[in-house]
Amino acid sequence: MKRNRIITAVILVSTLLAVALYVVLKPSNDFSPGSPGPEVAVSVVPGATGTEIAKLLFQRGVTKSVQAFVSLALKDDSANGIGPGTHNIQTHLSAREALKQLLDQRRMADQVVIKEGSTYSDVLKVLQNAKNIDSTKSVKKGQVTPFLKNKLNSLEGQLYPAHYSFAPDTPIDIALQDMVSAFAAQSRTTGLTSGFQKYSPYEVLTIASMVQIEGDPTDFNKVAQTIYNRLRIGMPLQLNSTVQYAANLRGRISLSIAATKIDSPYNTYKYVGLPPTPISNPSKLAIQAALHPAEGDWLYFITVSPGDTRFTSQYSQFQEWEVLFNRNVRAGAFN
Repeated sequence: MKRNRIITAVILVSTLLAVALYVVLKPSNDFSPGSPGPEVAVSVVPGATGTEIAKLLFQRGVTKSVQAFVSLALKDDSANGIGPGTHNIQTHLSAREALKQLLDQRRMADQVVIKEGSTYSDVLKVLQNAKNIDSTKSVKKGQVTPFLKNKLNSLEGQLYPAHYSFAPDTPIDIALQDMVSAFAAQSRTTGLTSGFQKYSPYEVLTIASMVQIEGDPTDFNKVAQTIYNRLRIGMPLQLNSTVQYAANLRGRISLSIAATKIDSPYNTYKYVGLPPTPISNPSKLAIQAALHPAEGDWLYFITVSPGDTRFTSQYSQFQEWEVLFNRNVRAGAFN
């Protein structure tokens, strides 16, 4: 019996030693930081998942394993910000460093920058002047399919603001469709596809497009709530941004009385409810604000000076602030 106990003890010690050596010596599935290799081009297609990007990085020799990047992407929300296009990044990187370089806009080749708050018309101008875009053929209505269906088959609001990189001679309609695909991916991430309360995804997008133009990012949630409050009681939205969109007066600080009387479905001074389409391509932050508005009974808001937007439920208070706004305009505060 004693001999059996000795043999059992030896086996147990040997097993424990083997496990300890495995833990200490097992190969890592991630490269150690500090010794990167030469750059390679990594082309991320619109709507690519974290797993698809991880496989691409592994195949290009950027990361040591697929698992390393997938594990990081599941824990780090910033991975959702990886833009489509060609990224010039180094090889033999840790998953953390690979993500950092993928998010570095300076590493994207021949970038096409679509700004937050841009319109369909703005995007067309950018593409027509882009190096790798073939804009010799105009885009016909219906040639590019919107992600969110709408009566006008409009792409407005569905061209996701981001940095893009396209292969040489990419047809302009293909570039637009890629932007719609990027918007579709973000729509699923933000929860836009579920809508908000009684409002459809397209209506929420339209609200987000107005929030983008009307407010500063710090006030987006309040602007969204003010819009919802007016819609709920059937009050005209009376937003300068929608009239400016219709009359091609974007960027103006003030709006003339004559402009508020133009006959356009985008004139929210004249017509109650939402305009027929979004008025800009909103950012992810504006979309999130439209999905998660702040709590408040506000019906009015006004930016009295840059960085100072005020909200109230009382028209008399709004009128007082309007006097202050006009005084600041005359003083050149908005120049």
